[in-house]
Amino acid sequence: MRICRYDDNRLGVVVDGLVHDVTPVLDDLPPLKWPFPRGDHFFNNADRLLPRMEALAKTVPGRPVSAVKLLSPVANPGKIVAAPVNYKLHLDESRADTQINFGTQVKTIDDYGVFLKAPSSMIGAGEAVVADWPDRRIDHEIELAFVIGKKGFRIREEDALSHVAGYMIGLDMTIRGTEDRSFRKSLDTFTVFGPHMVTADEIGDPGNLDFEIKVNGETRQKSNTNLLIWNVQKLIAYASKAYTLYPGDVFMTGTPEGVAPVVPGDLMHARIDGIGEMTVAVGG
Repeated sequence: MRICRYDDNRLGVVVDGLVHDVTPVLDDLPPLKWPFPRGDHFFNNADRLLPRMEALAKTVPGRPVSAVKLLSPVANPGKIVAAPVNYKLHLDESRADTQINFGTQVKTIDDYGVFLKAPSSMIGAGEAVVADWPDRRIDHEIELAFVIGKKGFRIREEDALSHVAGYMIGLDMTIRGTEDRSFRKSLDTFTVFGPHMVTADEIGDPGNLDFEIKVNGETRQKSNTNLLIWNVQKLIAYASKAYTLYPGDVFMTGTPEGVAPVVPGDLMHARIDGIGEMTVAVGG
């Protein structure tokens, strides 16, 4: 199933390029009282909502995806976990390019571990990245992103994929500089998820997916997730040693070589096999 959030926080199921409005199923969510439970409220209850969504989608008319404004499929992630330099060739280019490393020694993911991005930086495919720091280089980074569907702590690698709800395209926008990654990658609009979330049963093995990003029609990054240094399973196992993972938490798995600047007016077109494609504008 392909799940999207769109327009004024409508919930949709995407079938053959059409969005079917299944928002009424949200009436079945249990009421919340402050303090709210950890985790995204939808994903905490997804197991019982998904069958109702699938059934309702078959009974309501669809609208073209192009006619709606796509928001991030996840509304309230507790955390966004990101993997630095998780492709060998990106490690090589980061070490070679002073506009990326700013004179610092770029180490491996084995040295860095993972880092966290601010959920407030998150937008969807129908919203624009704001690149309004004209004195700084701002780069695109395409990544496979995935959503946690089952709570877990100290998860074993062999059990890790059972904790995944689904997969999305992720754009990890980055200002180059000497500040910590969590600052440079957490500006408003610097985390793009979309165009929808594909449930894990439709993807199967996330370790062999081709993906590509073009800017204004020019291919910038093109790779396959089989080149990840730490795969999805290892990322989940590593991160869950430090903190409990909750439904709705999102992981970004890292970007390959080819990162490059974008400026206001650019159009980024990203695709991942099995998930789909999205075009994201850059504004100022």
